[in-house]
Amino acid sequence: MPVPAPHPGDPQPPDAPRAVGGRDHRDLPPWWTLADGVAPARVRPLPSRRRMLVQLGLAALVVFVVVMVGASFAASRLAEREAVNDAAHTTNLLALAVVQPVLQDALLTGDPAAYAALDQVVRARVLPNGIVRVKLWAPDGRIVYADETRLVGQHFALGDEQSETLVAPQTRAEVSDLDRSENEFERYGGKLLEVYRPVWTPSGSELLFEVYGDYGPVSTRAFDLWRGLAGVLASSLLLLLVLMAPIIWRLLDRLGTAQEQRESLLRRAVDASARERRRIAADLHDGPVQDLVASSFAVSGAAESARAQGRSALSSTIGDAASTVRASIASLRSLLVDIYPERLADAGLATAVTDLARPLAGRGIAVSVDVDGEQAARLGELAQQVAHRVTRECLRNVVRHAGATHVWIRLSADGSDPARPVVLRVRDDGIGFDPTLLPRLEGHFGVRVLADLATDVGAVLRVRSAPGRGTLWLLALPVQKEDG
Repeated sequence: MPVPAPHPGDPQPPDAPRAVGGRDHRDLPPWWTLADGVAPARVRPLPSRRRMLVQLGLAALVVFVVVMVGASFAASRLAEREAVNDAAHTTNLLALAVVQPVLQDALLTGDPAAYAALDQVVRARVLPNGIVRVKLWAPDGRIVYADETRLVGQHFALGDEQSETLVAPQTRAEVSDLDRSENEFERYGGKLLEVYRPVWTPSGSELLFEVYGDYGPVSTRAFDLWRGLAGVLASSLLLLLVLMAPIIWRLLDRLGTAQEQRESLLRRAVDASARERRRIAADLHDGPVQDLVASSFAVSGAAESARAQGRSALSSTIGDAASTVRASIASLRSLLVDIYPERLADAGLATAVTDLARPLAGRGIAVSVDVDGEQAARLGELAQQVAHRVTRECLRNVVRHAGATHVWIRLSADGSDPARPVVLRVRDDGIGFDPTLLPRLEGHFGVRVLADLATDVGAVLRVRSAPGRGTLWLLALPVQKEDG
């Protein structure tokens, strides 16, 4: 809510400087905010059954997608690991049963016949098993055989894993990154499975047998695994939804019934409280208030009779008693408004505020009341009650603490915009105080209550004061089309 600027008609304390032709507000103390106009969040109603089921379905869909993404990753890793193991097993069989029996020692010296014999076996019995490339390495890094003839005779530095395989005979399998220079002719087809292990010629010379297998079966196997997992998960989630739907339906029924019962009990409690307040207010109004009014008339008549008889002292004493009775009547009427707030709407905010201000005259405090009835009518019932209670608390503080001689009460619109708030200003010319001390001072429970009341209706409550400068309270109330 926008905070109203100081009104040009706001009264000033006696020592406030005045500008020519108007009032100077530049040296006033800053505002101290007690309520910032932010209404508390309301309790959200229970969602409808249809909305709840839709949300459940969407949540299940999100869970399914997340699980499928995770399952896809897991299936890919599992398929890759299985493919690597299969490639290692296949390579072992090919090395021991196919390649090693046809190896000749002459292959190390580049003998064409030995090369041709091995090449014929590789192309007939090795490559058809999903093998893309076959290489035989000498321990010094020279390629002595490759199905890609351009590699034969070239030297490349063996990697650490390849060297360790020759030192400690074993089979190693992995997904090749194909970044090494010796993979120049294997990069065109994407990722490959690389497997290498040692083999021996008839004389015992050690060679490194290396093959590159096609990665395509890994993708196929991963898709098969993913499809199986997706089917199981989808059917499981669907079954879970089918089982949970009636449970959630019944739970929502019970929650709805419980909420209706709580609301019904709350309405009954509020109605009972309102009836009791109405009864108490009626008893006060028709009993003690009427008796005090009659007593006031009788005492005032007695004062007039004593004055007519020339008994001035007695007349003055009886007149003071009559004033006290009238003040008690005004206090009771204010109490009636608090006990039974509906009377506030009946009598009007202006009348209620005037009743609050009347007792101050008996204490020598002049009160100027300027309540715009048209603007007051724009406020809802709850907002009017808050305005009344804030005014009452401010006037109580004036009587108890301020030592003021004049109080100004003004309720008006904050500008011409219909959506702008209605502003209540209560100012006195008393001794003032330091608002920054409020949080540390005891005995200001009423101020905290006012801040809570203002917050409940989304109003702004501020105070501006300083020692010796009087006090100005400002309450900016939002316009409400309906009560509450």
